[in-house]
Amino acid sequence: MLCIYTDFMICDCLPALCLSHQKGRLHRVSSPSTALGKSQEVLQMENGDWQYMIQSQMTDPVTLNVGGHLYTTSLSTLQRHPDSMLGAMFRGDFPTARDAQGNYFIDRDGPLFRYILNFLRTSELTLPFDFKEMELLRKEADFYQIEPLIQCLSDTKPLYPLDTFEQVVELSSTRKLSKYSNPVAVIITQLTITTKVHTLLEGISNNFTRWNKHMMDTRDFQVSFTFGPCDYHQEVSLRVHLVDYISKQGFTIRNTRVHHMSERANENTVEHHWTFCRLARKVDD
Repeated sequence: MLCIYTDFMICDCLPALCLSHQKGRLHRVSSPSTALGKSQEVLQMENGDWQYMIQSQMTDPVTLNVGGHLYTTSLSTLQRHPDSMLGAMFRGDFPTARDAQGNYFIDRDGPLFRYILNFLRTSELTLPFDFKEMELLRKEADFYQIEPLIQCLSDTKPLYPLDTFEQVVELSSTRKLSKYSNPVAVIITQLTITTKVHTLLEGISNNFTRWNKHMMDTRDFQVSFTFGPCDYHQEVSLRVHLVDYISKQGFTIRNTRVHHMSERANENTVEHHWTFCRLARKVDD
């Protein structure tokens, strides 16, 4: 299954230069082609100096297929560390491969690349509190030759204070859609909040009374709201309010994912998941 995440001869990636010289006036030459879809212009000034004005901005999106997982980022992010393997790839020093859709392909661990990419974006290493693949991540960092990340992973200092732990909230939206209606009709939709943070579940029960008639399932660590065909649009409104409420409790979105499946001949099921996390301090018993 191809997982999409929605934030190499490199001569295929960067435009070639075509230079022309005509003394005494400004002369413009456009590159013949570029895989990024923009032209690169070279301007010659009257004093004989060449000024390279690249219209293909370093912020243009680039899509990578890393072990079957798609990541979209900018060229400037990939070249954040010029001495790294990615920097060399997008500088034209290494050959590149592409998948059937034309995305740059890297045959490495797809899920772990999100931590590599986030480090390139922020220069900070942020890992889940219960992260258990540190050795694999070290190997990935070594493969990509990102020296600051290698040094960060070599640091024996714990990523989080020892007296803290991570609290998690899972928010899921499940929609059953009719296959044969046009436009597609929603048969039923359900929102479920799962967490061991009891105060959050109590807050949701107390602050979302407008949707009480839809609260069909409450368990120790879970609250569910179910909407039928006539009022399914209210699920979107509730979801927006829930995301805002959870965020205001100090949680941040860790990841999102979408899953499509077909259970019956006449309907499809689409599931959206959001994972929120926050650090909390341990309390001695």
